[in-house]
Amino acid sequence: MFLYKVITISILILFSRSNLVHSQIKEAQDVIRSFAPNAKVKLKIIDKENGCDVFETKATKGVITINGSSATAMCRGFYDFIKSGNYGINSWSGNRIQLPNKIPDTPYRKVVSPVEHHFYLNVVTYGYTMPYWDWERWSKEIDYMALHGIDMPLALVANEAILARVWKKLGLSDEQINCFFTAPAHLPWLRMGNLSKLDGPLPDSWHHDQIALQHKILKKMRGLEMKPICPAFAGFVPKETKDIFPDAEIVETHWAGAFNSYMLMPKSKLFDIMGTMFIKEWESEFGTNNYYLADSFNEMEIPFPEIGTNERYELLADYGEVLYNSIRNANPNAVWVMQGWMFGYQRNIWEPRSLAALCSRVPDNKMLLLDEAVDYNKHFWHNGYNWDFYGGFFNKPWIYASIPNMGGKTGLTGVLEFYANGHIAALNSANKGNLVGFGMAPEGIENNEVIYELITDAAWRSDSVDLKQWLHNYTIQRYGECTPELDSAWYYLTQSVYGTFTDHPRYNWQSRPGTMSKGTINTSPELYKAIELFSEKPLKNNLLYQADLIELTAAYVGAKLELLIAAIENAYVVNDLSKAKELEELFFDLLLSIDKLLESHPIHKMSNWIELARNNGSTPEMSDYYEKNARRLITIWGPPIDDYSARLWAGLIRDYYAIRWKLYFENKRKSSSDKYNDIAEWERNWVENQTGLSVCKPYENPIEAAESLIATAKKITVNIMPNILGNWNRCTADKELVYNIPITQLRKIRGVRFNLLKGNDRIKILNANIEMDGSVFPQIIDEVNQIVNFSIPENATGNNSCNLIINAECMNGSGNIEMLYVGE
Repeated sequence: MFLYKVITISILILFSRSNLVHSQIKEAQDVIRSFAPNAKVKLKIIDKENGCDVFETKATKGVITINGSSATAMCRGFYDFIKSGNYGINSWSGNRIQLPNKIPDTPYRKVVSPVEHHFYLNVVTYGYTMPYWDWERWSKEIDYMALHGIDMPLALVANEAILARVWKKLGLSDEQINCFFTAPAHLPWLRMGNLSKLDGPLPDSWHHDQIALQHKILKKMRGLEMKPICPAFAGFVPKETKDIFPDAEIVETHWAGAFNSYMLMPKSKLFDIMGTMFIKEWESEFGTNNYYLADSFNEMEIPFPEIGTNERYELLADYGEVLYNSIRNANPNAVWVMQGWMFGYQRNIWEPRSLAALCSRVPDNKMLLLDEAVDYNKHFWHNGYNWDFYGGFFNKPWIYASIPNMGGKTGLTGVLEFYANGHIAALNSANKGNLVGFGMAPEGIENNEVIYELITDAAWRSDSVDLKQWLHNYTIQRYGECTPELDSAWYYLTQSVYGTFTDHPRYNWQSRPGTMSKGTINTSPELYKAIELFSEKPLKNNLLYQADLIELTAAYVGAKLELLIAAIENAYVVNDLSKAKELEELFFDLLLSIDKLLESHPIHKMSNWIELARNNGSTPEMSDYYEKNARRLITIWGPPIDDYSARLWAGLIRDYYAIRWKLYFENKRKSSSDKYNDIAEWERNWVENQTGLSVCKPYENPIEAAESLIATAKKITVNIMPNILGNWNRCTADKELVYNIPITQLRKIRGVRFNLLKGNDRIKILNANIEMDGSVFPQIIDEVNQIVNFSIPENATGNNSCNLIINAECMNGSGNIEMLYVGE
């Protein structure tokens, strides 16, 4: 009888394993067939090596054999085979797959991942790109993940639906709950405690739809043997929670000088109750999960005593222990995951002892730190790598990752050489500690596609990448061929936009007119040369080449528009209205031309964004609500944080950026007695009271149109631009100038000098401040020379906002002021 039971159990185990293997192979086959429906592929499951995924590839008699240690590893193995043969590419702007009629015999190749995990996404990607995605778009992205070897994505959909259930069980009303939530595009910042209520309340129907969507997402991710990171309770609650639980300690949080939320402190027993209830409710709905994300201090002051006090470190240790226990009590096997942006961004708060205290009472194997801003450490903050600063993260497992995008901006930027080989420094570091994964955490995706392709390739290698050869192969994979001109274009791109790191890449015309004299994108001569070479011998009837040429042409013309703006501003300063009108006509012609060109791009269109948002509404009123929220995020954001998510998108350019500039130039031509256009009021009206976009018919031949635009823009040179920071055409005692200066530019100049250009009246600067991320720093005024001498703390940050704020008066109440750099 005993032997019979053993045999029966063994048969059941073998049957179960057989079913699992069959399921893994089927999931991988579905992804592969979706990308390459005609490929003849044979798949097989093999064992991992040292806990890491592995794949093997070869081709014999026209059949591609892929052995992999997981469904995702098999997908990556197939994609590696396709790319190694230069047969195609998988990208957001389109796929190319061109297999020969018979695959030639290909030698055996084996690749072992150097790390256990391949991580992807950022909490705010769920705002800047993904808030309104439907299942069709999500399914394509999961295919993209699998082919690129990504096996640990964030999976945060339906977080609010589960929170609502927990809070309702604890006594909060539907109204109290949904009024605390923001509209969908701003939910990431609610999840991190930065804000609440913006564009709320959140409809009940949203929760129902998101639960159904998350079931599909998790089913497909798990079928591909991915390890989704799901949300946990991070401590943020409606203010009304205090009415039901008067003994709970709840503090108000503040962010960016304008937003707030409410945080339940860890010593409140309610924290543990809510956290445990959340995980139980989540797993009751979606099944058991192994990784849970909770971020409690994103870009915020820690509500604990000062550095150096024992009470601070005790409270941090308590917080870490309570948060972890709230997860463990529901699932003892789960791991607490935490984003690490704050470790580099706020070193003044997160010194080693504070982080050590937060982690101290969490078992090493039950915590995972996402060191997600290594590119910022290296190229922007210049403050050393976090794994060195924190001594290997105190033996906690951690993932090396970069943030190749801020805000979903589409401007070109990023040091390709670093994305190819920067991870090798971590692999070889004496302080690498328990390094378990590579990945990327872009704030927004569907931009700078070459970077993401490069990062995911490099993440499967422990040796260096020859960037020049990689770019040559990438070009063939993408277009099917690579000409000498394209090779040269890549060289010059790596000497300009793809050889420099820009925190927030955008042109000045993407910001409110009059607030930024120069954008942040690298517009060096090498950029122009690269794009001219790229367009020199166009690849006709090639959709991916066409998409890239459109994007590069928009970048080329966009840079020249900055020069035109400076020339127009100067024409008004010297009162040459005829010249100003002539230049304005050229400016708007080029601006609207790149908008028209972008209408032929597969992804850089605002119509896509609006359509996804509106499709979530079951009534016209609900569709309008979602569209309003979608429009807000990529324009005024709140306000404030205006134009943080600047994008080169068809529709956004013609209906938002262009009209703002028309209003601005109208103001330039008005006398002091005329009523000026209130641009800020117009922006809010555009977001909150308008729907849809104006109609624009695309060019019949986008490639020819791009060539023509480049030829026209080429005639605009730097000689047209005067060397001024900006000007202020109206000055009264109650008029305030708010001028955006990117943090990178601010650090280079010592101050600003003011000249009155019209009349003989004296200027009096009443006060001057620099506002950075909500903190205001008074500046020193030299009244004799009319100079504001900049003085800002070394540790001040300007990620979300960085503005010069001036109050001045002209003695007769009006004037025209020119602002000049001092000591750049």
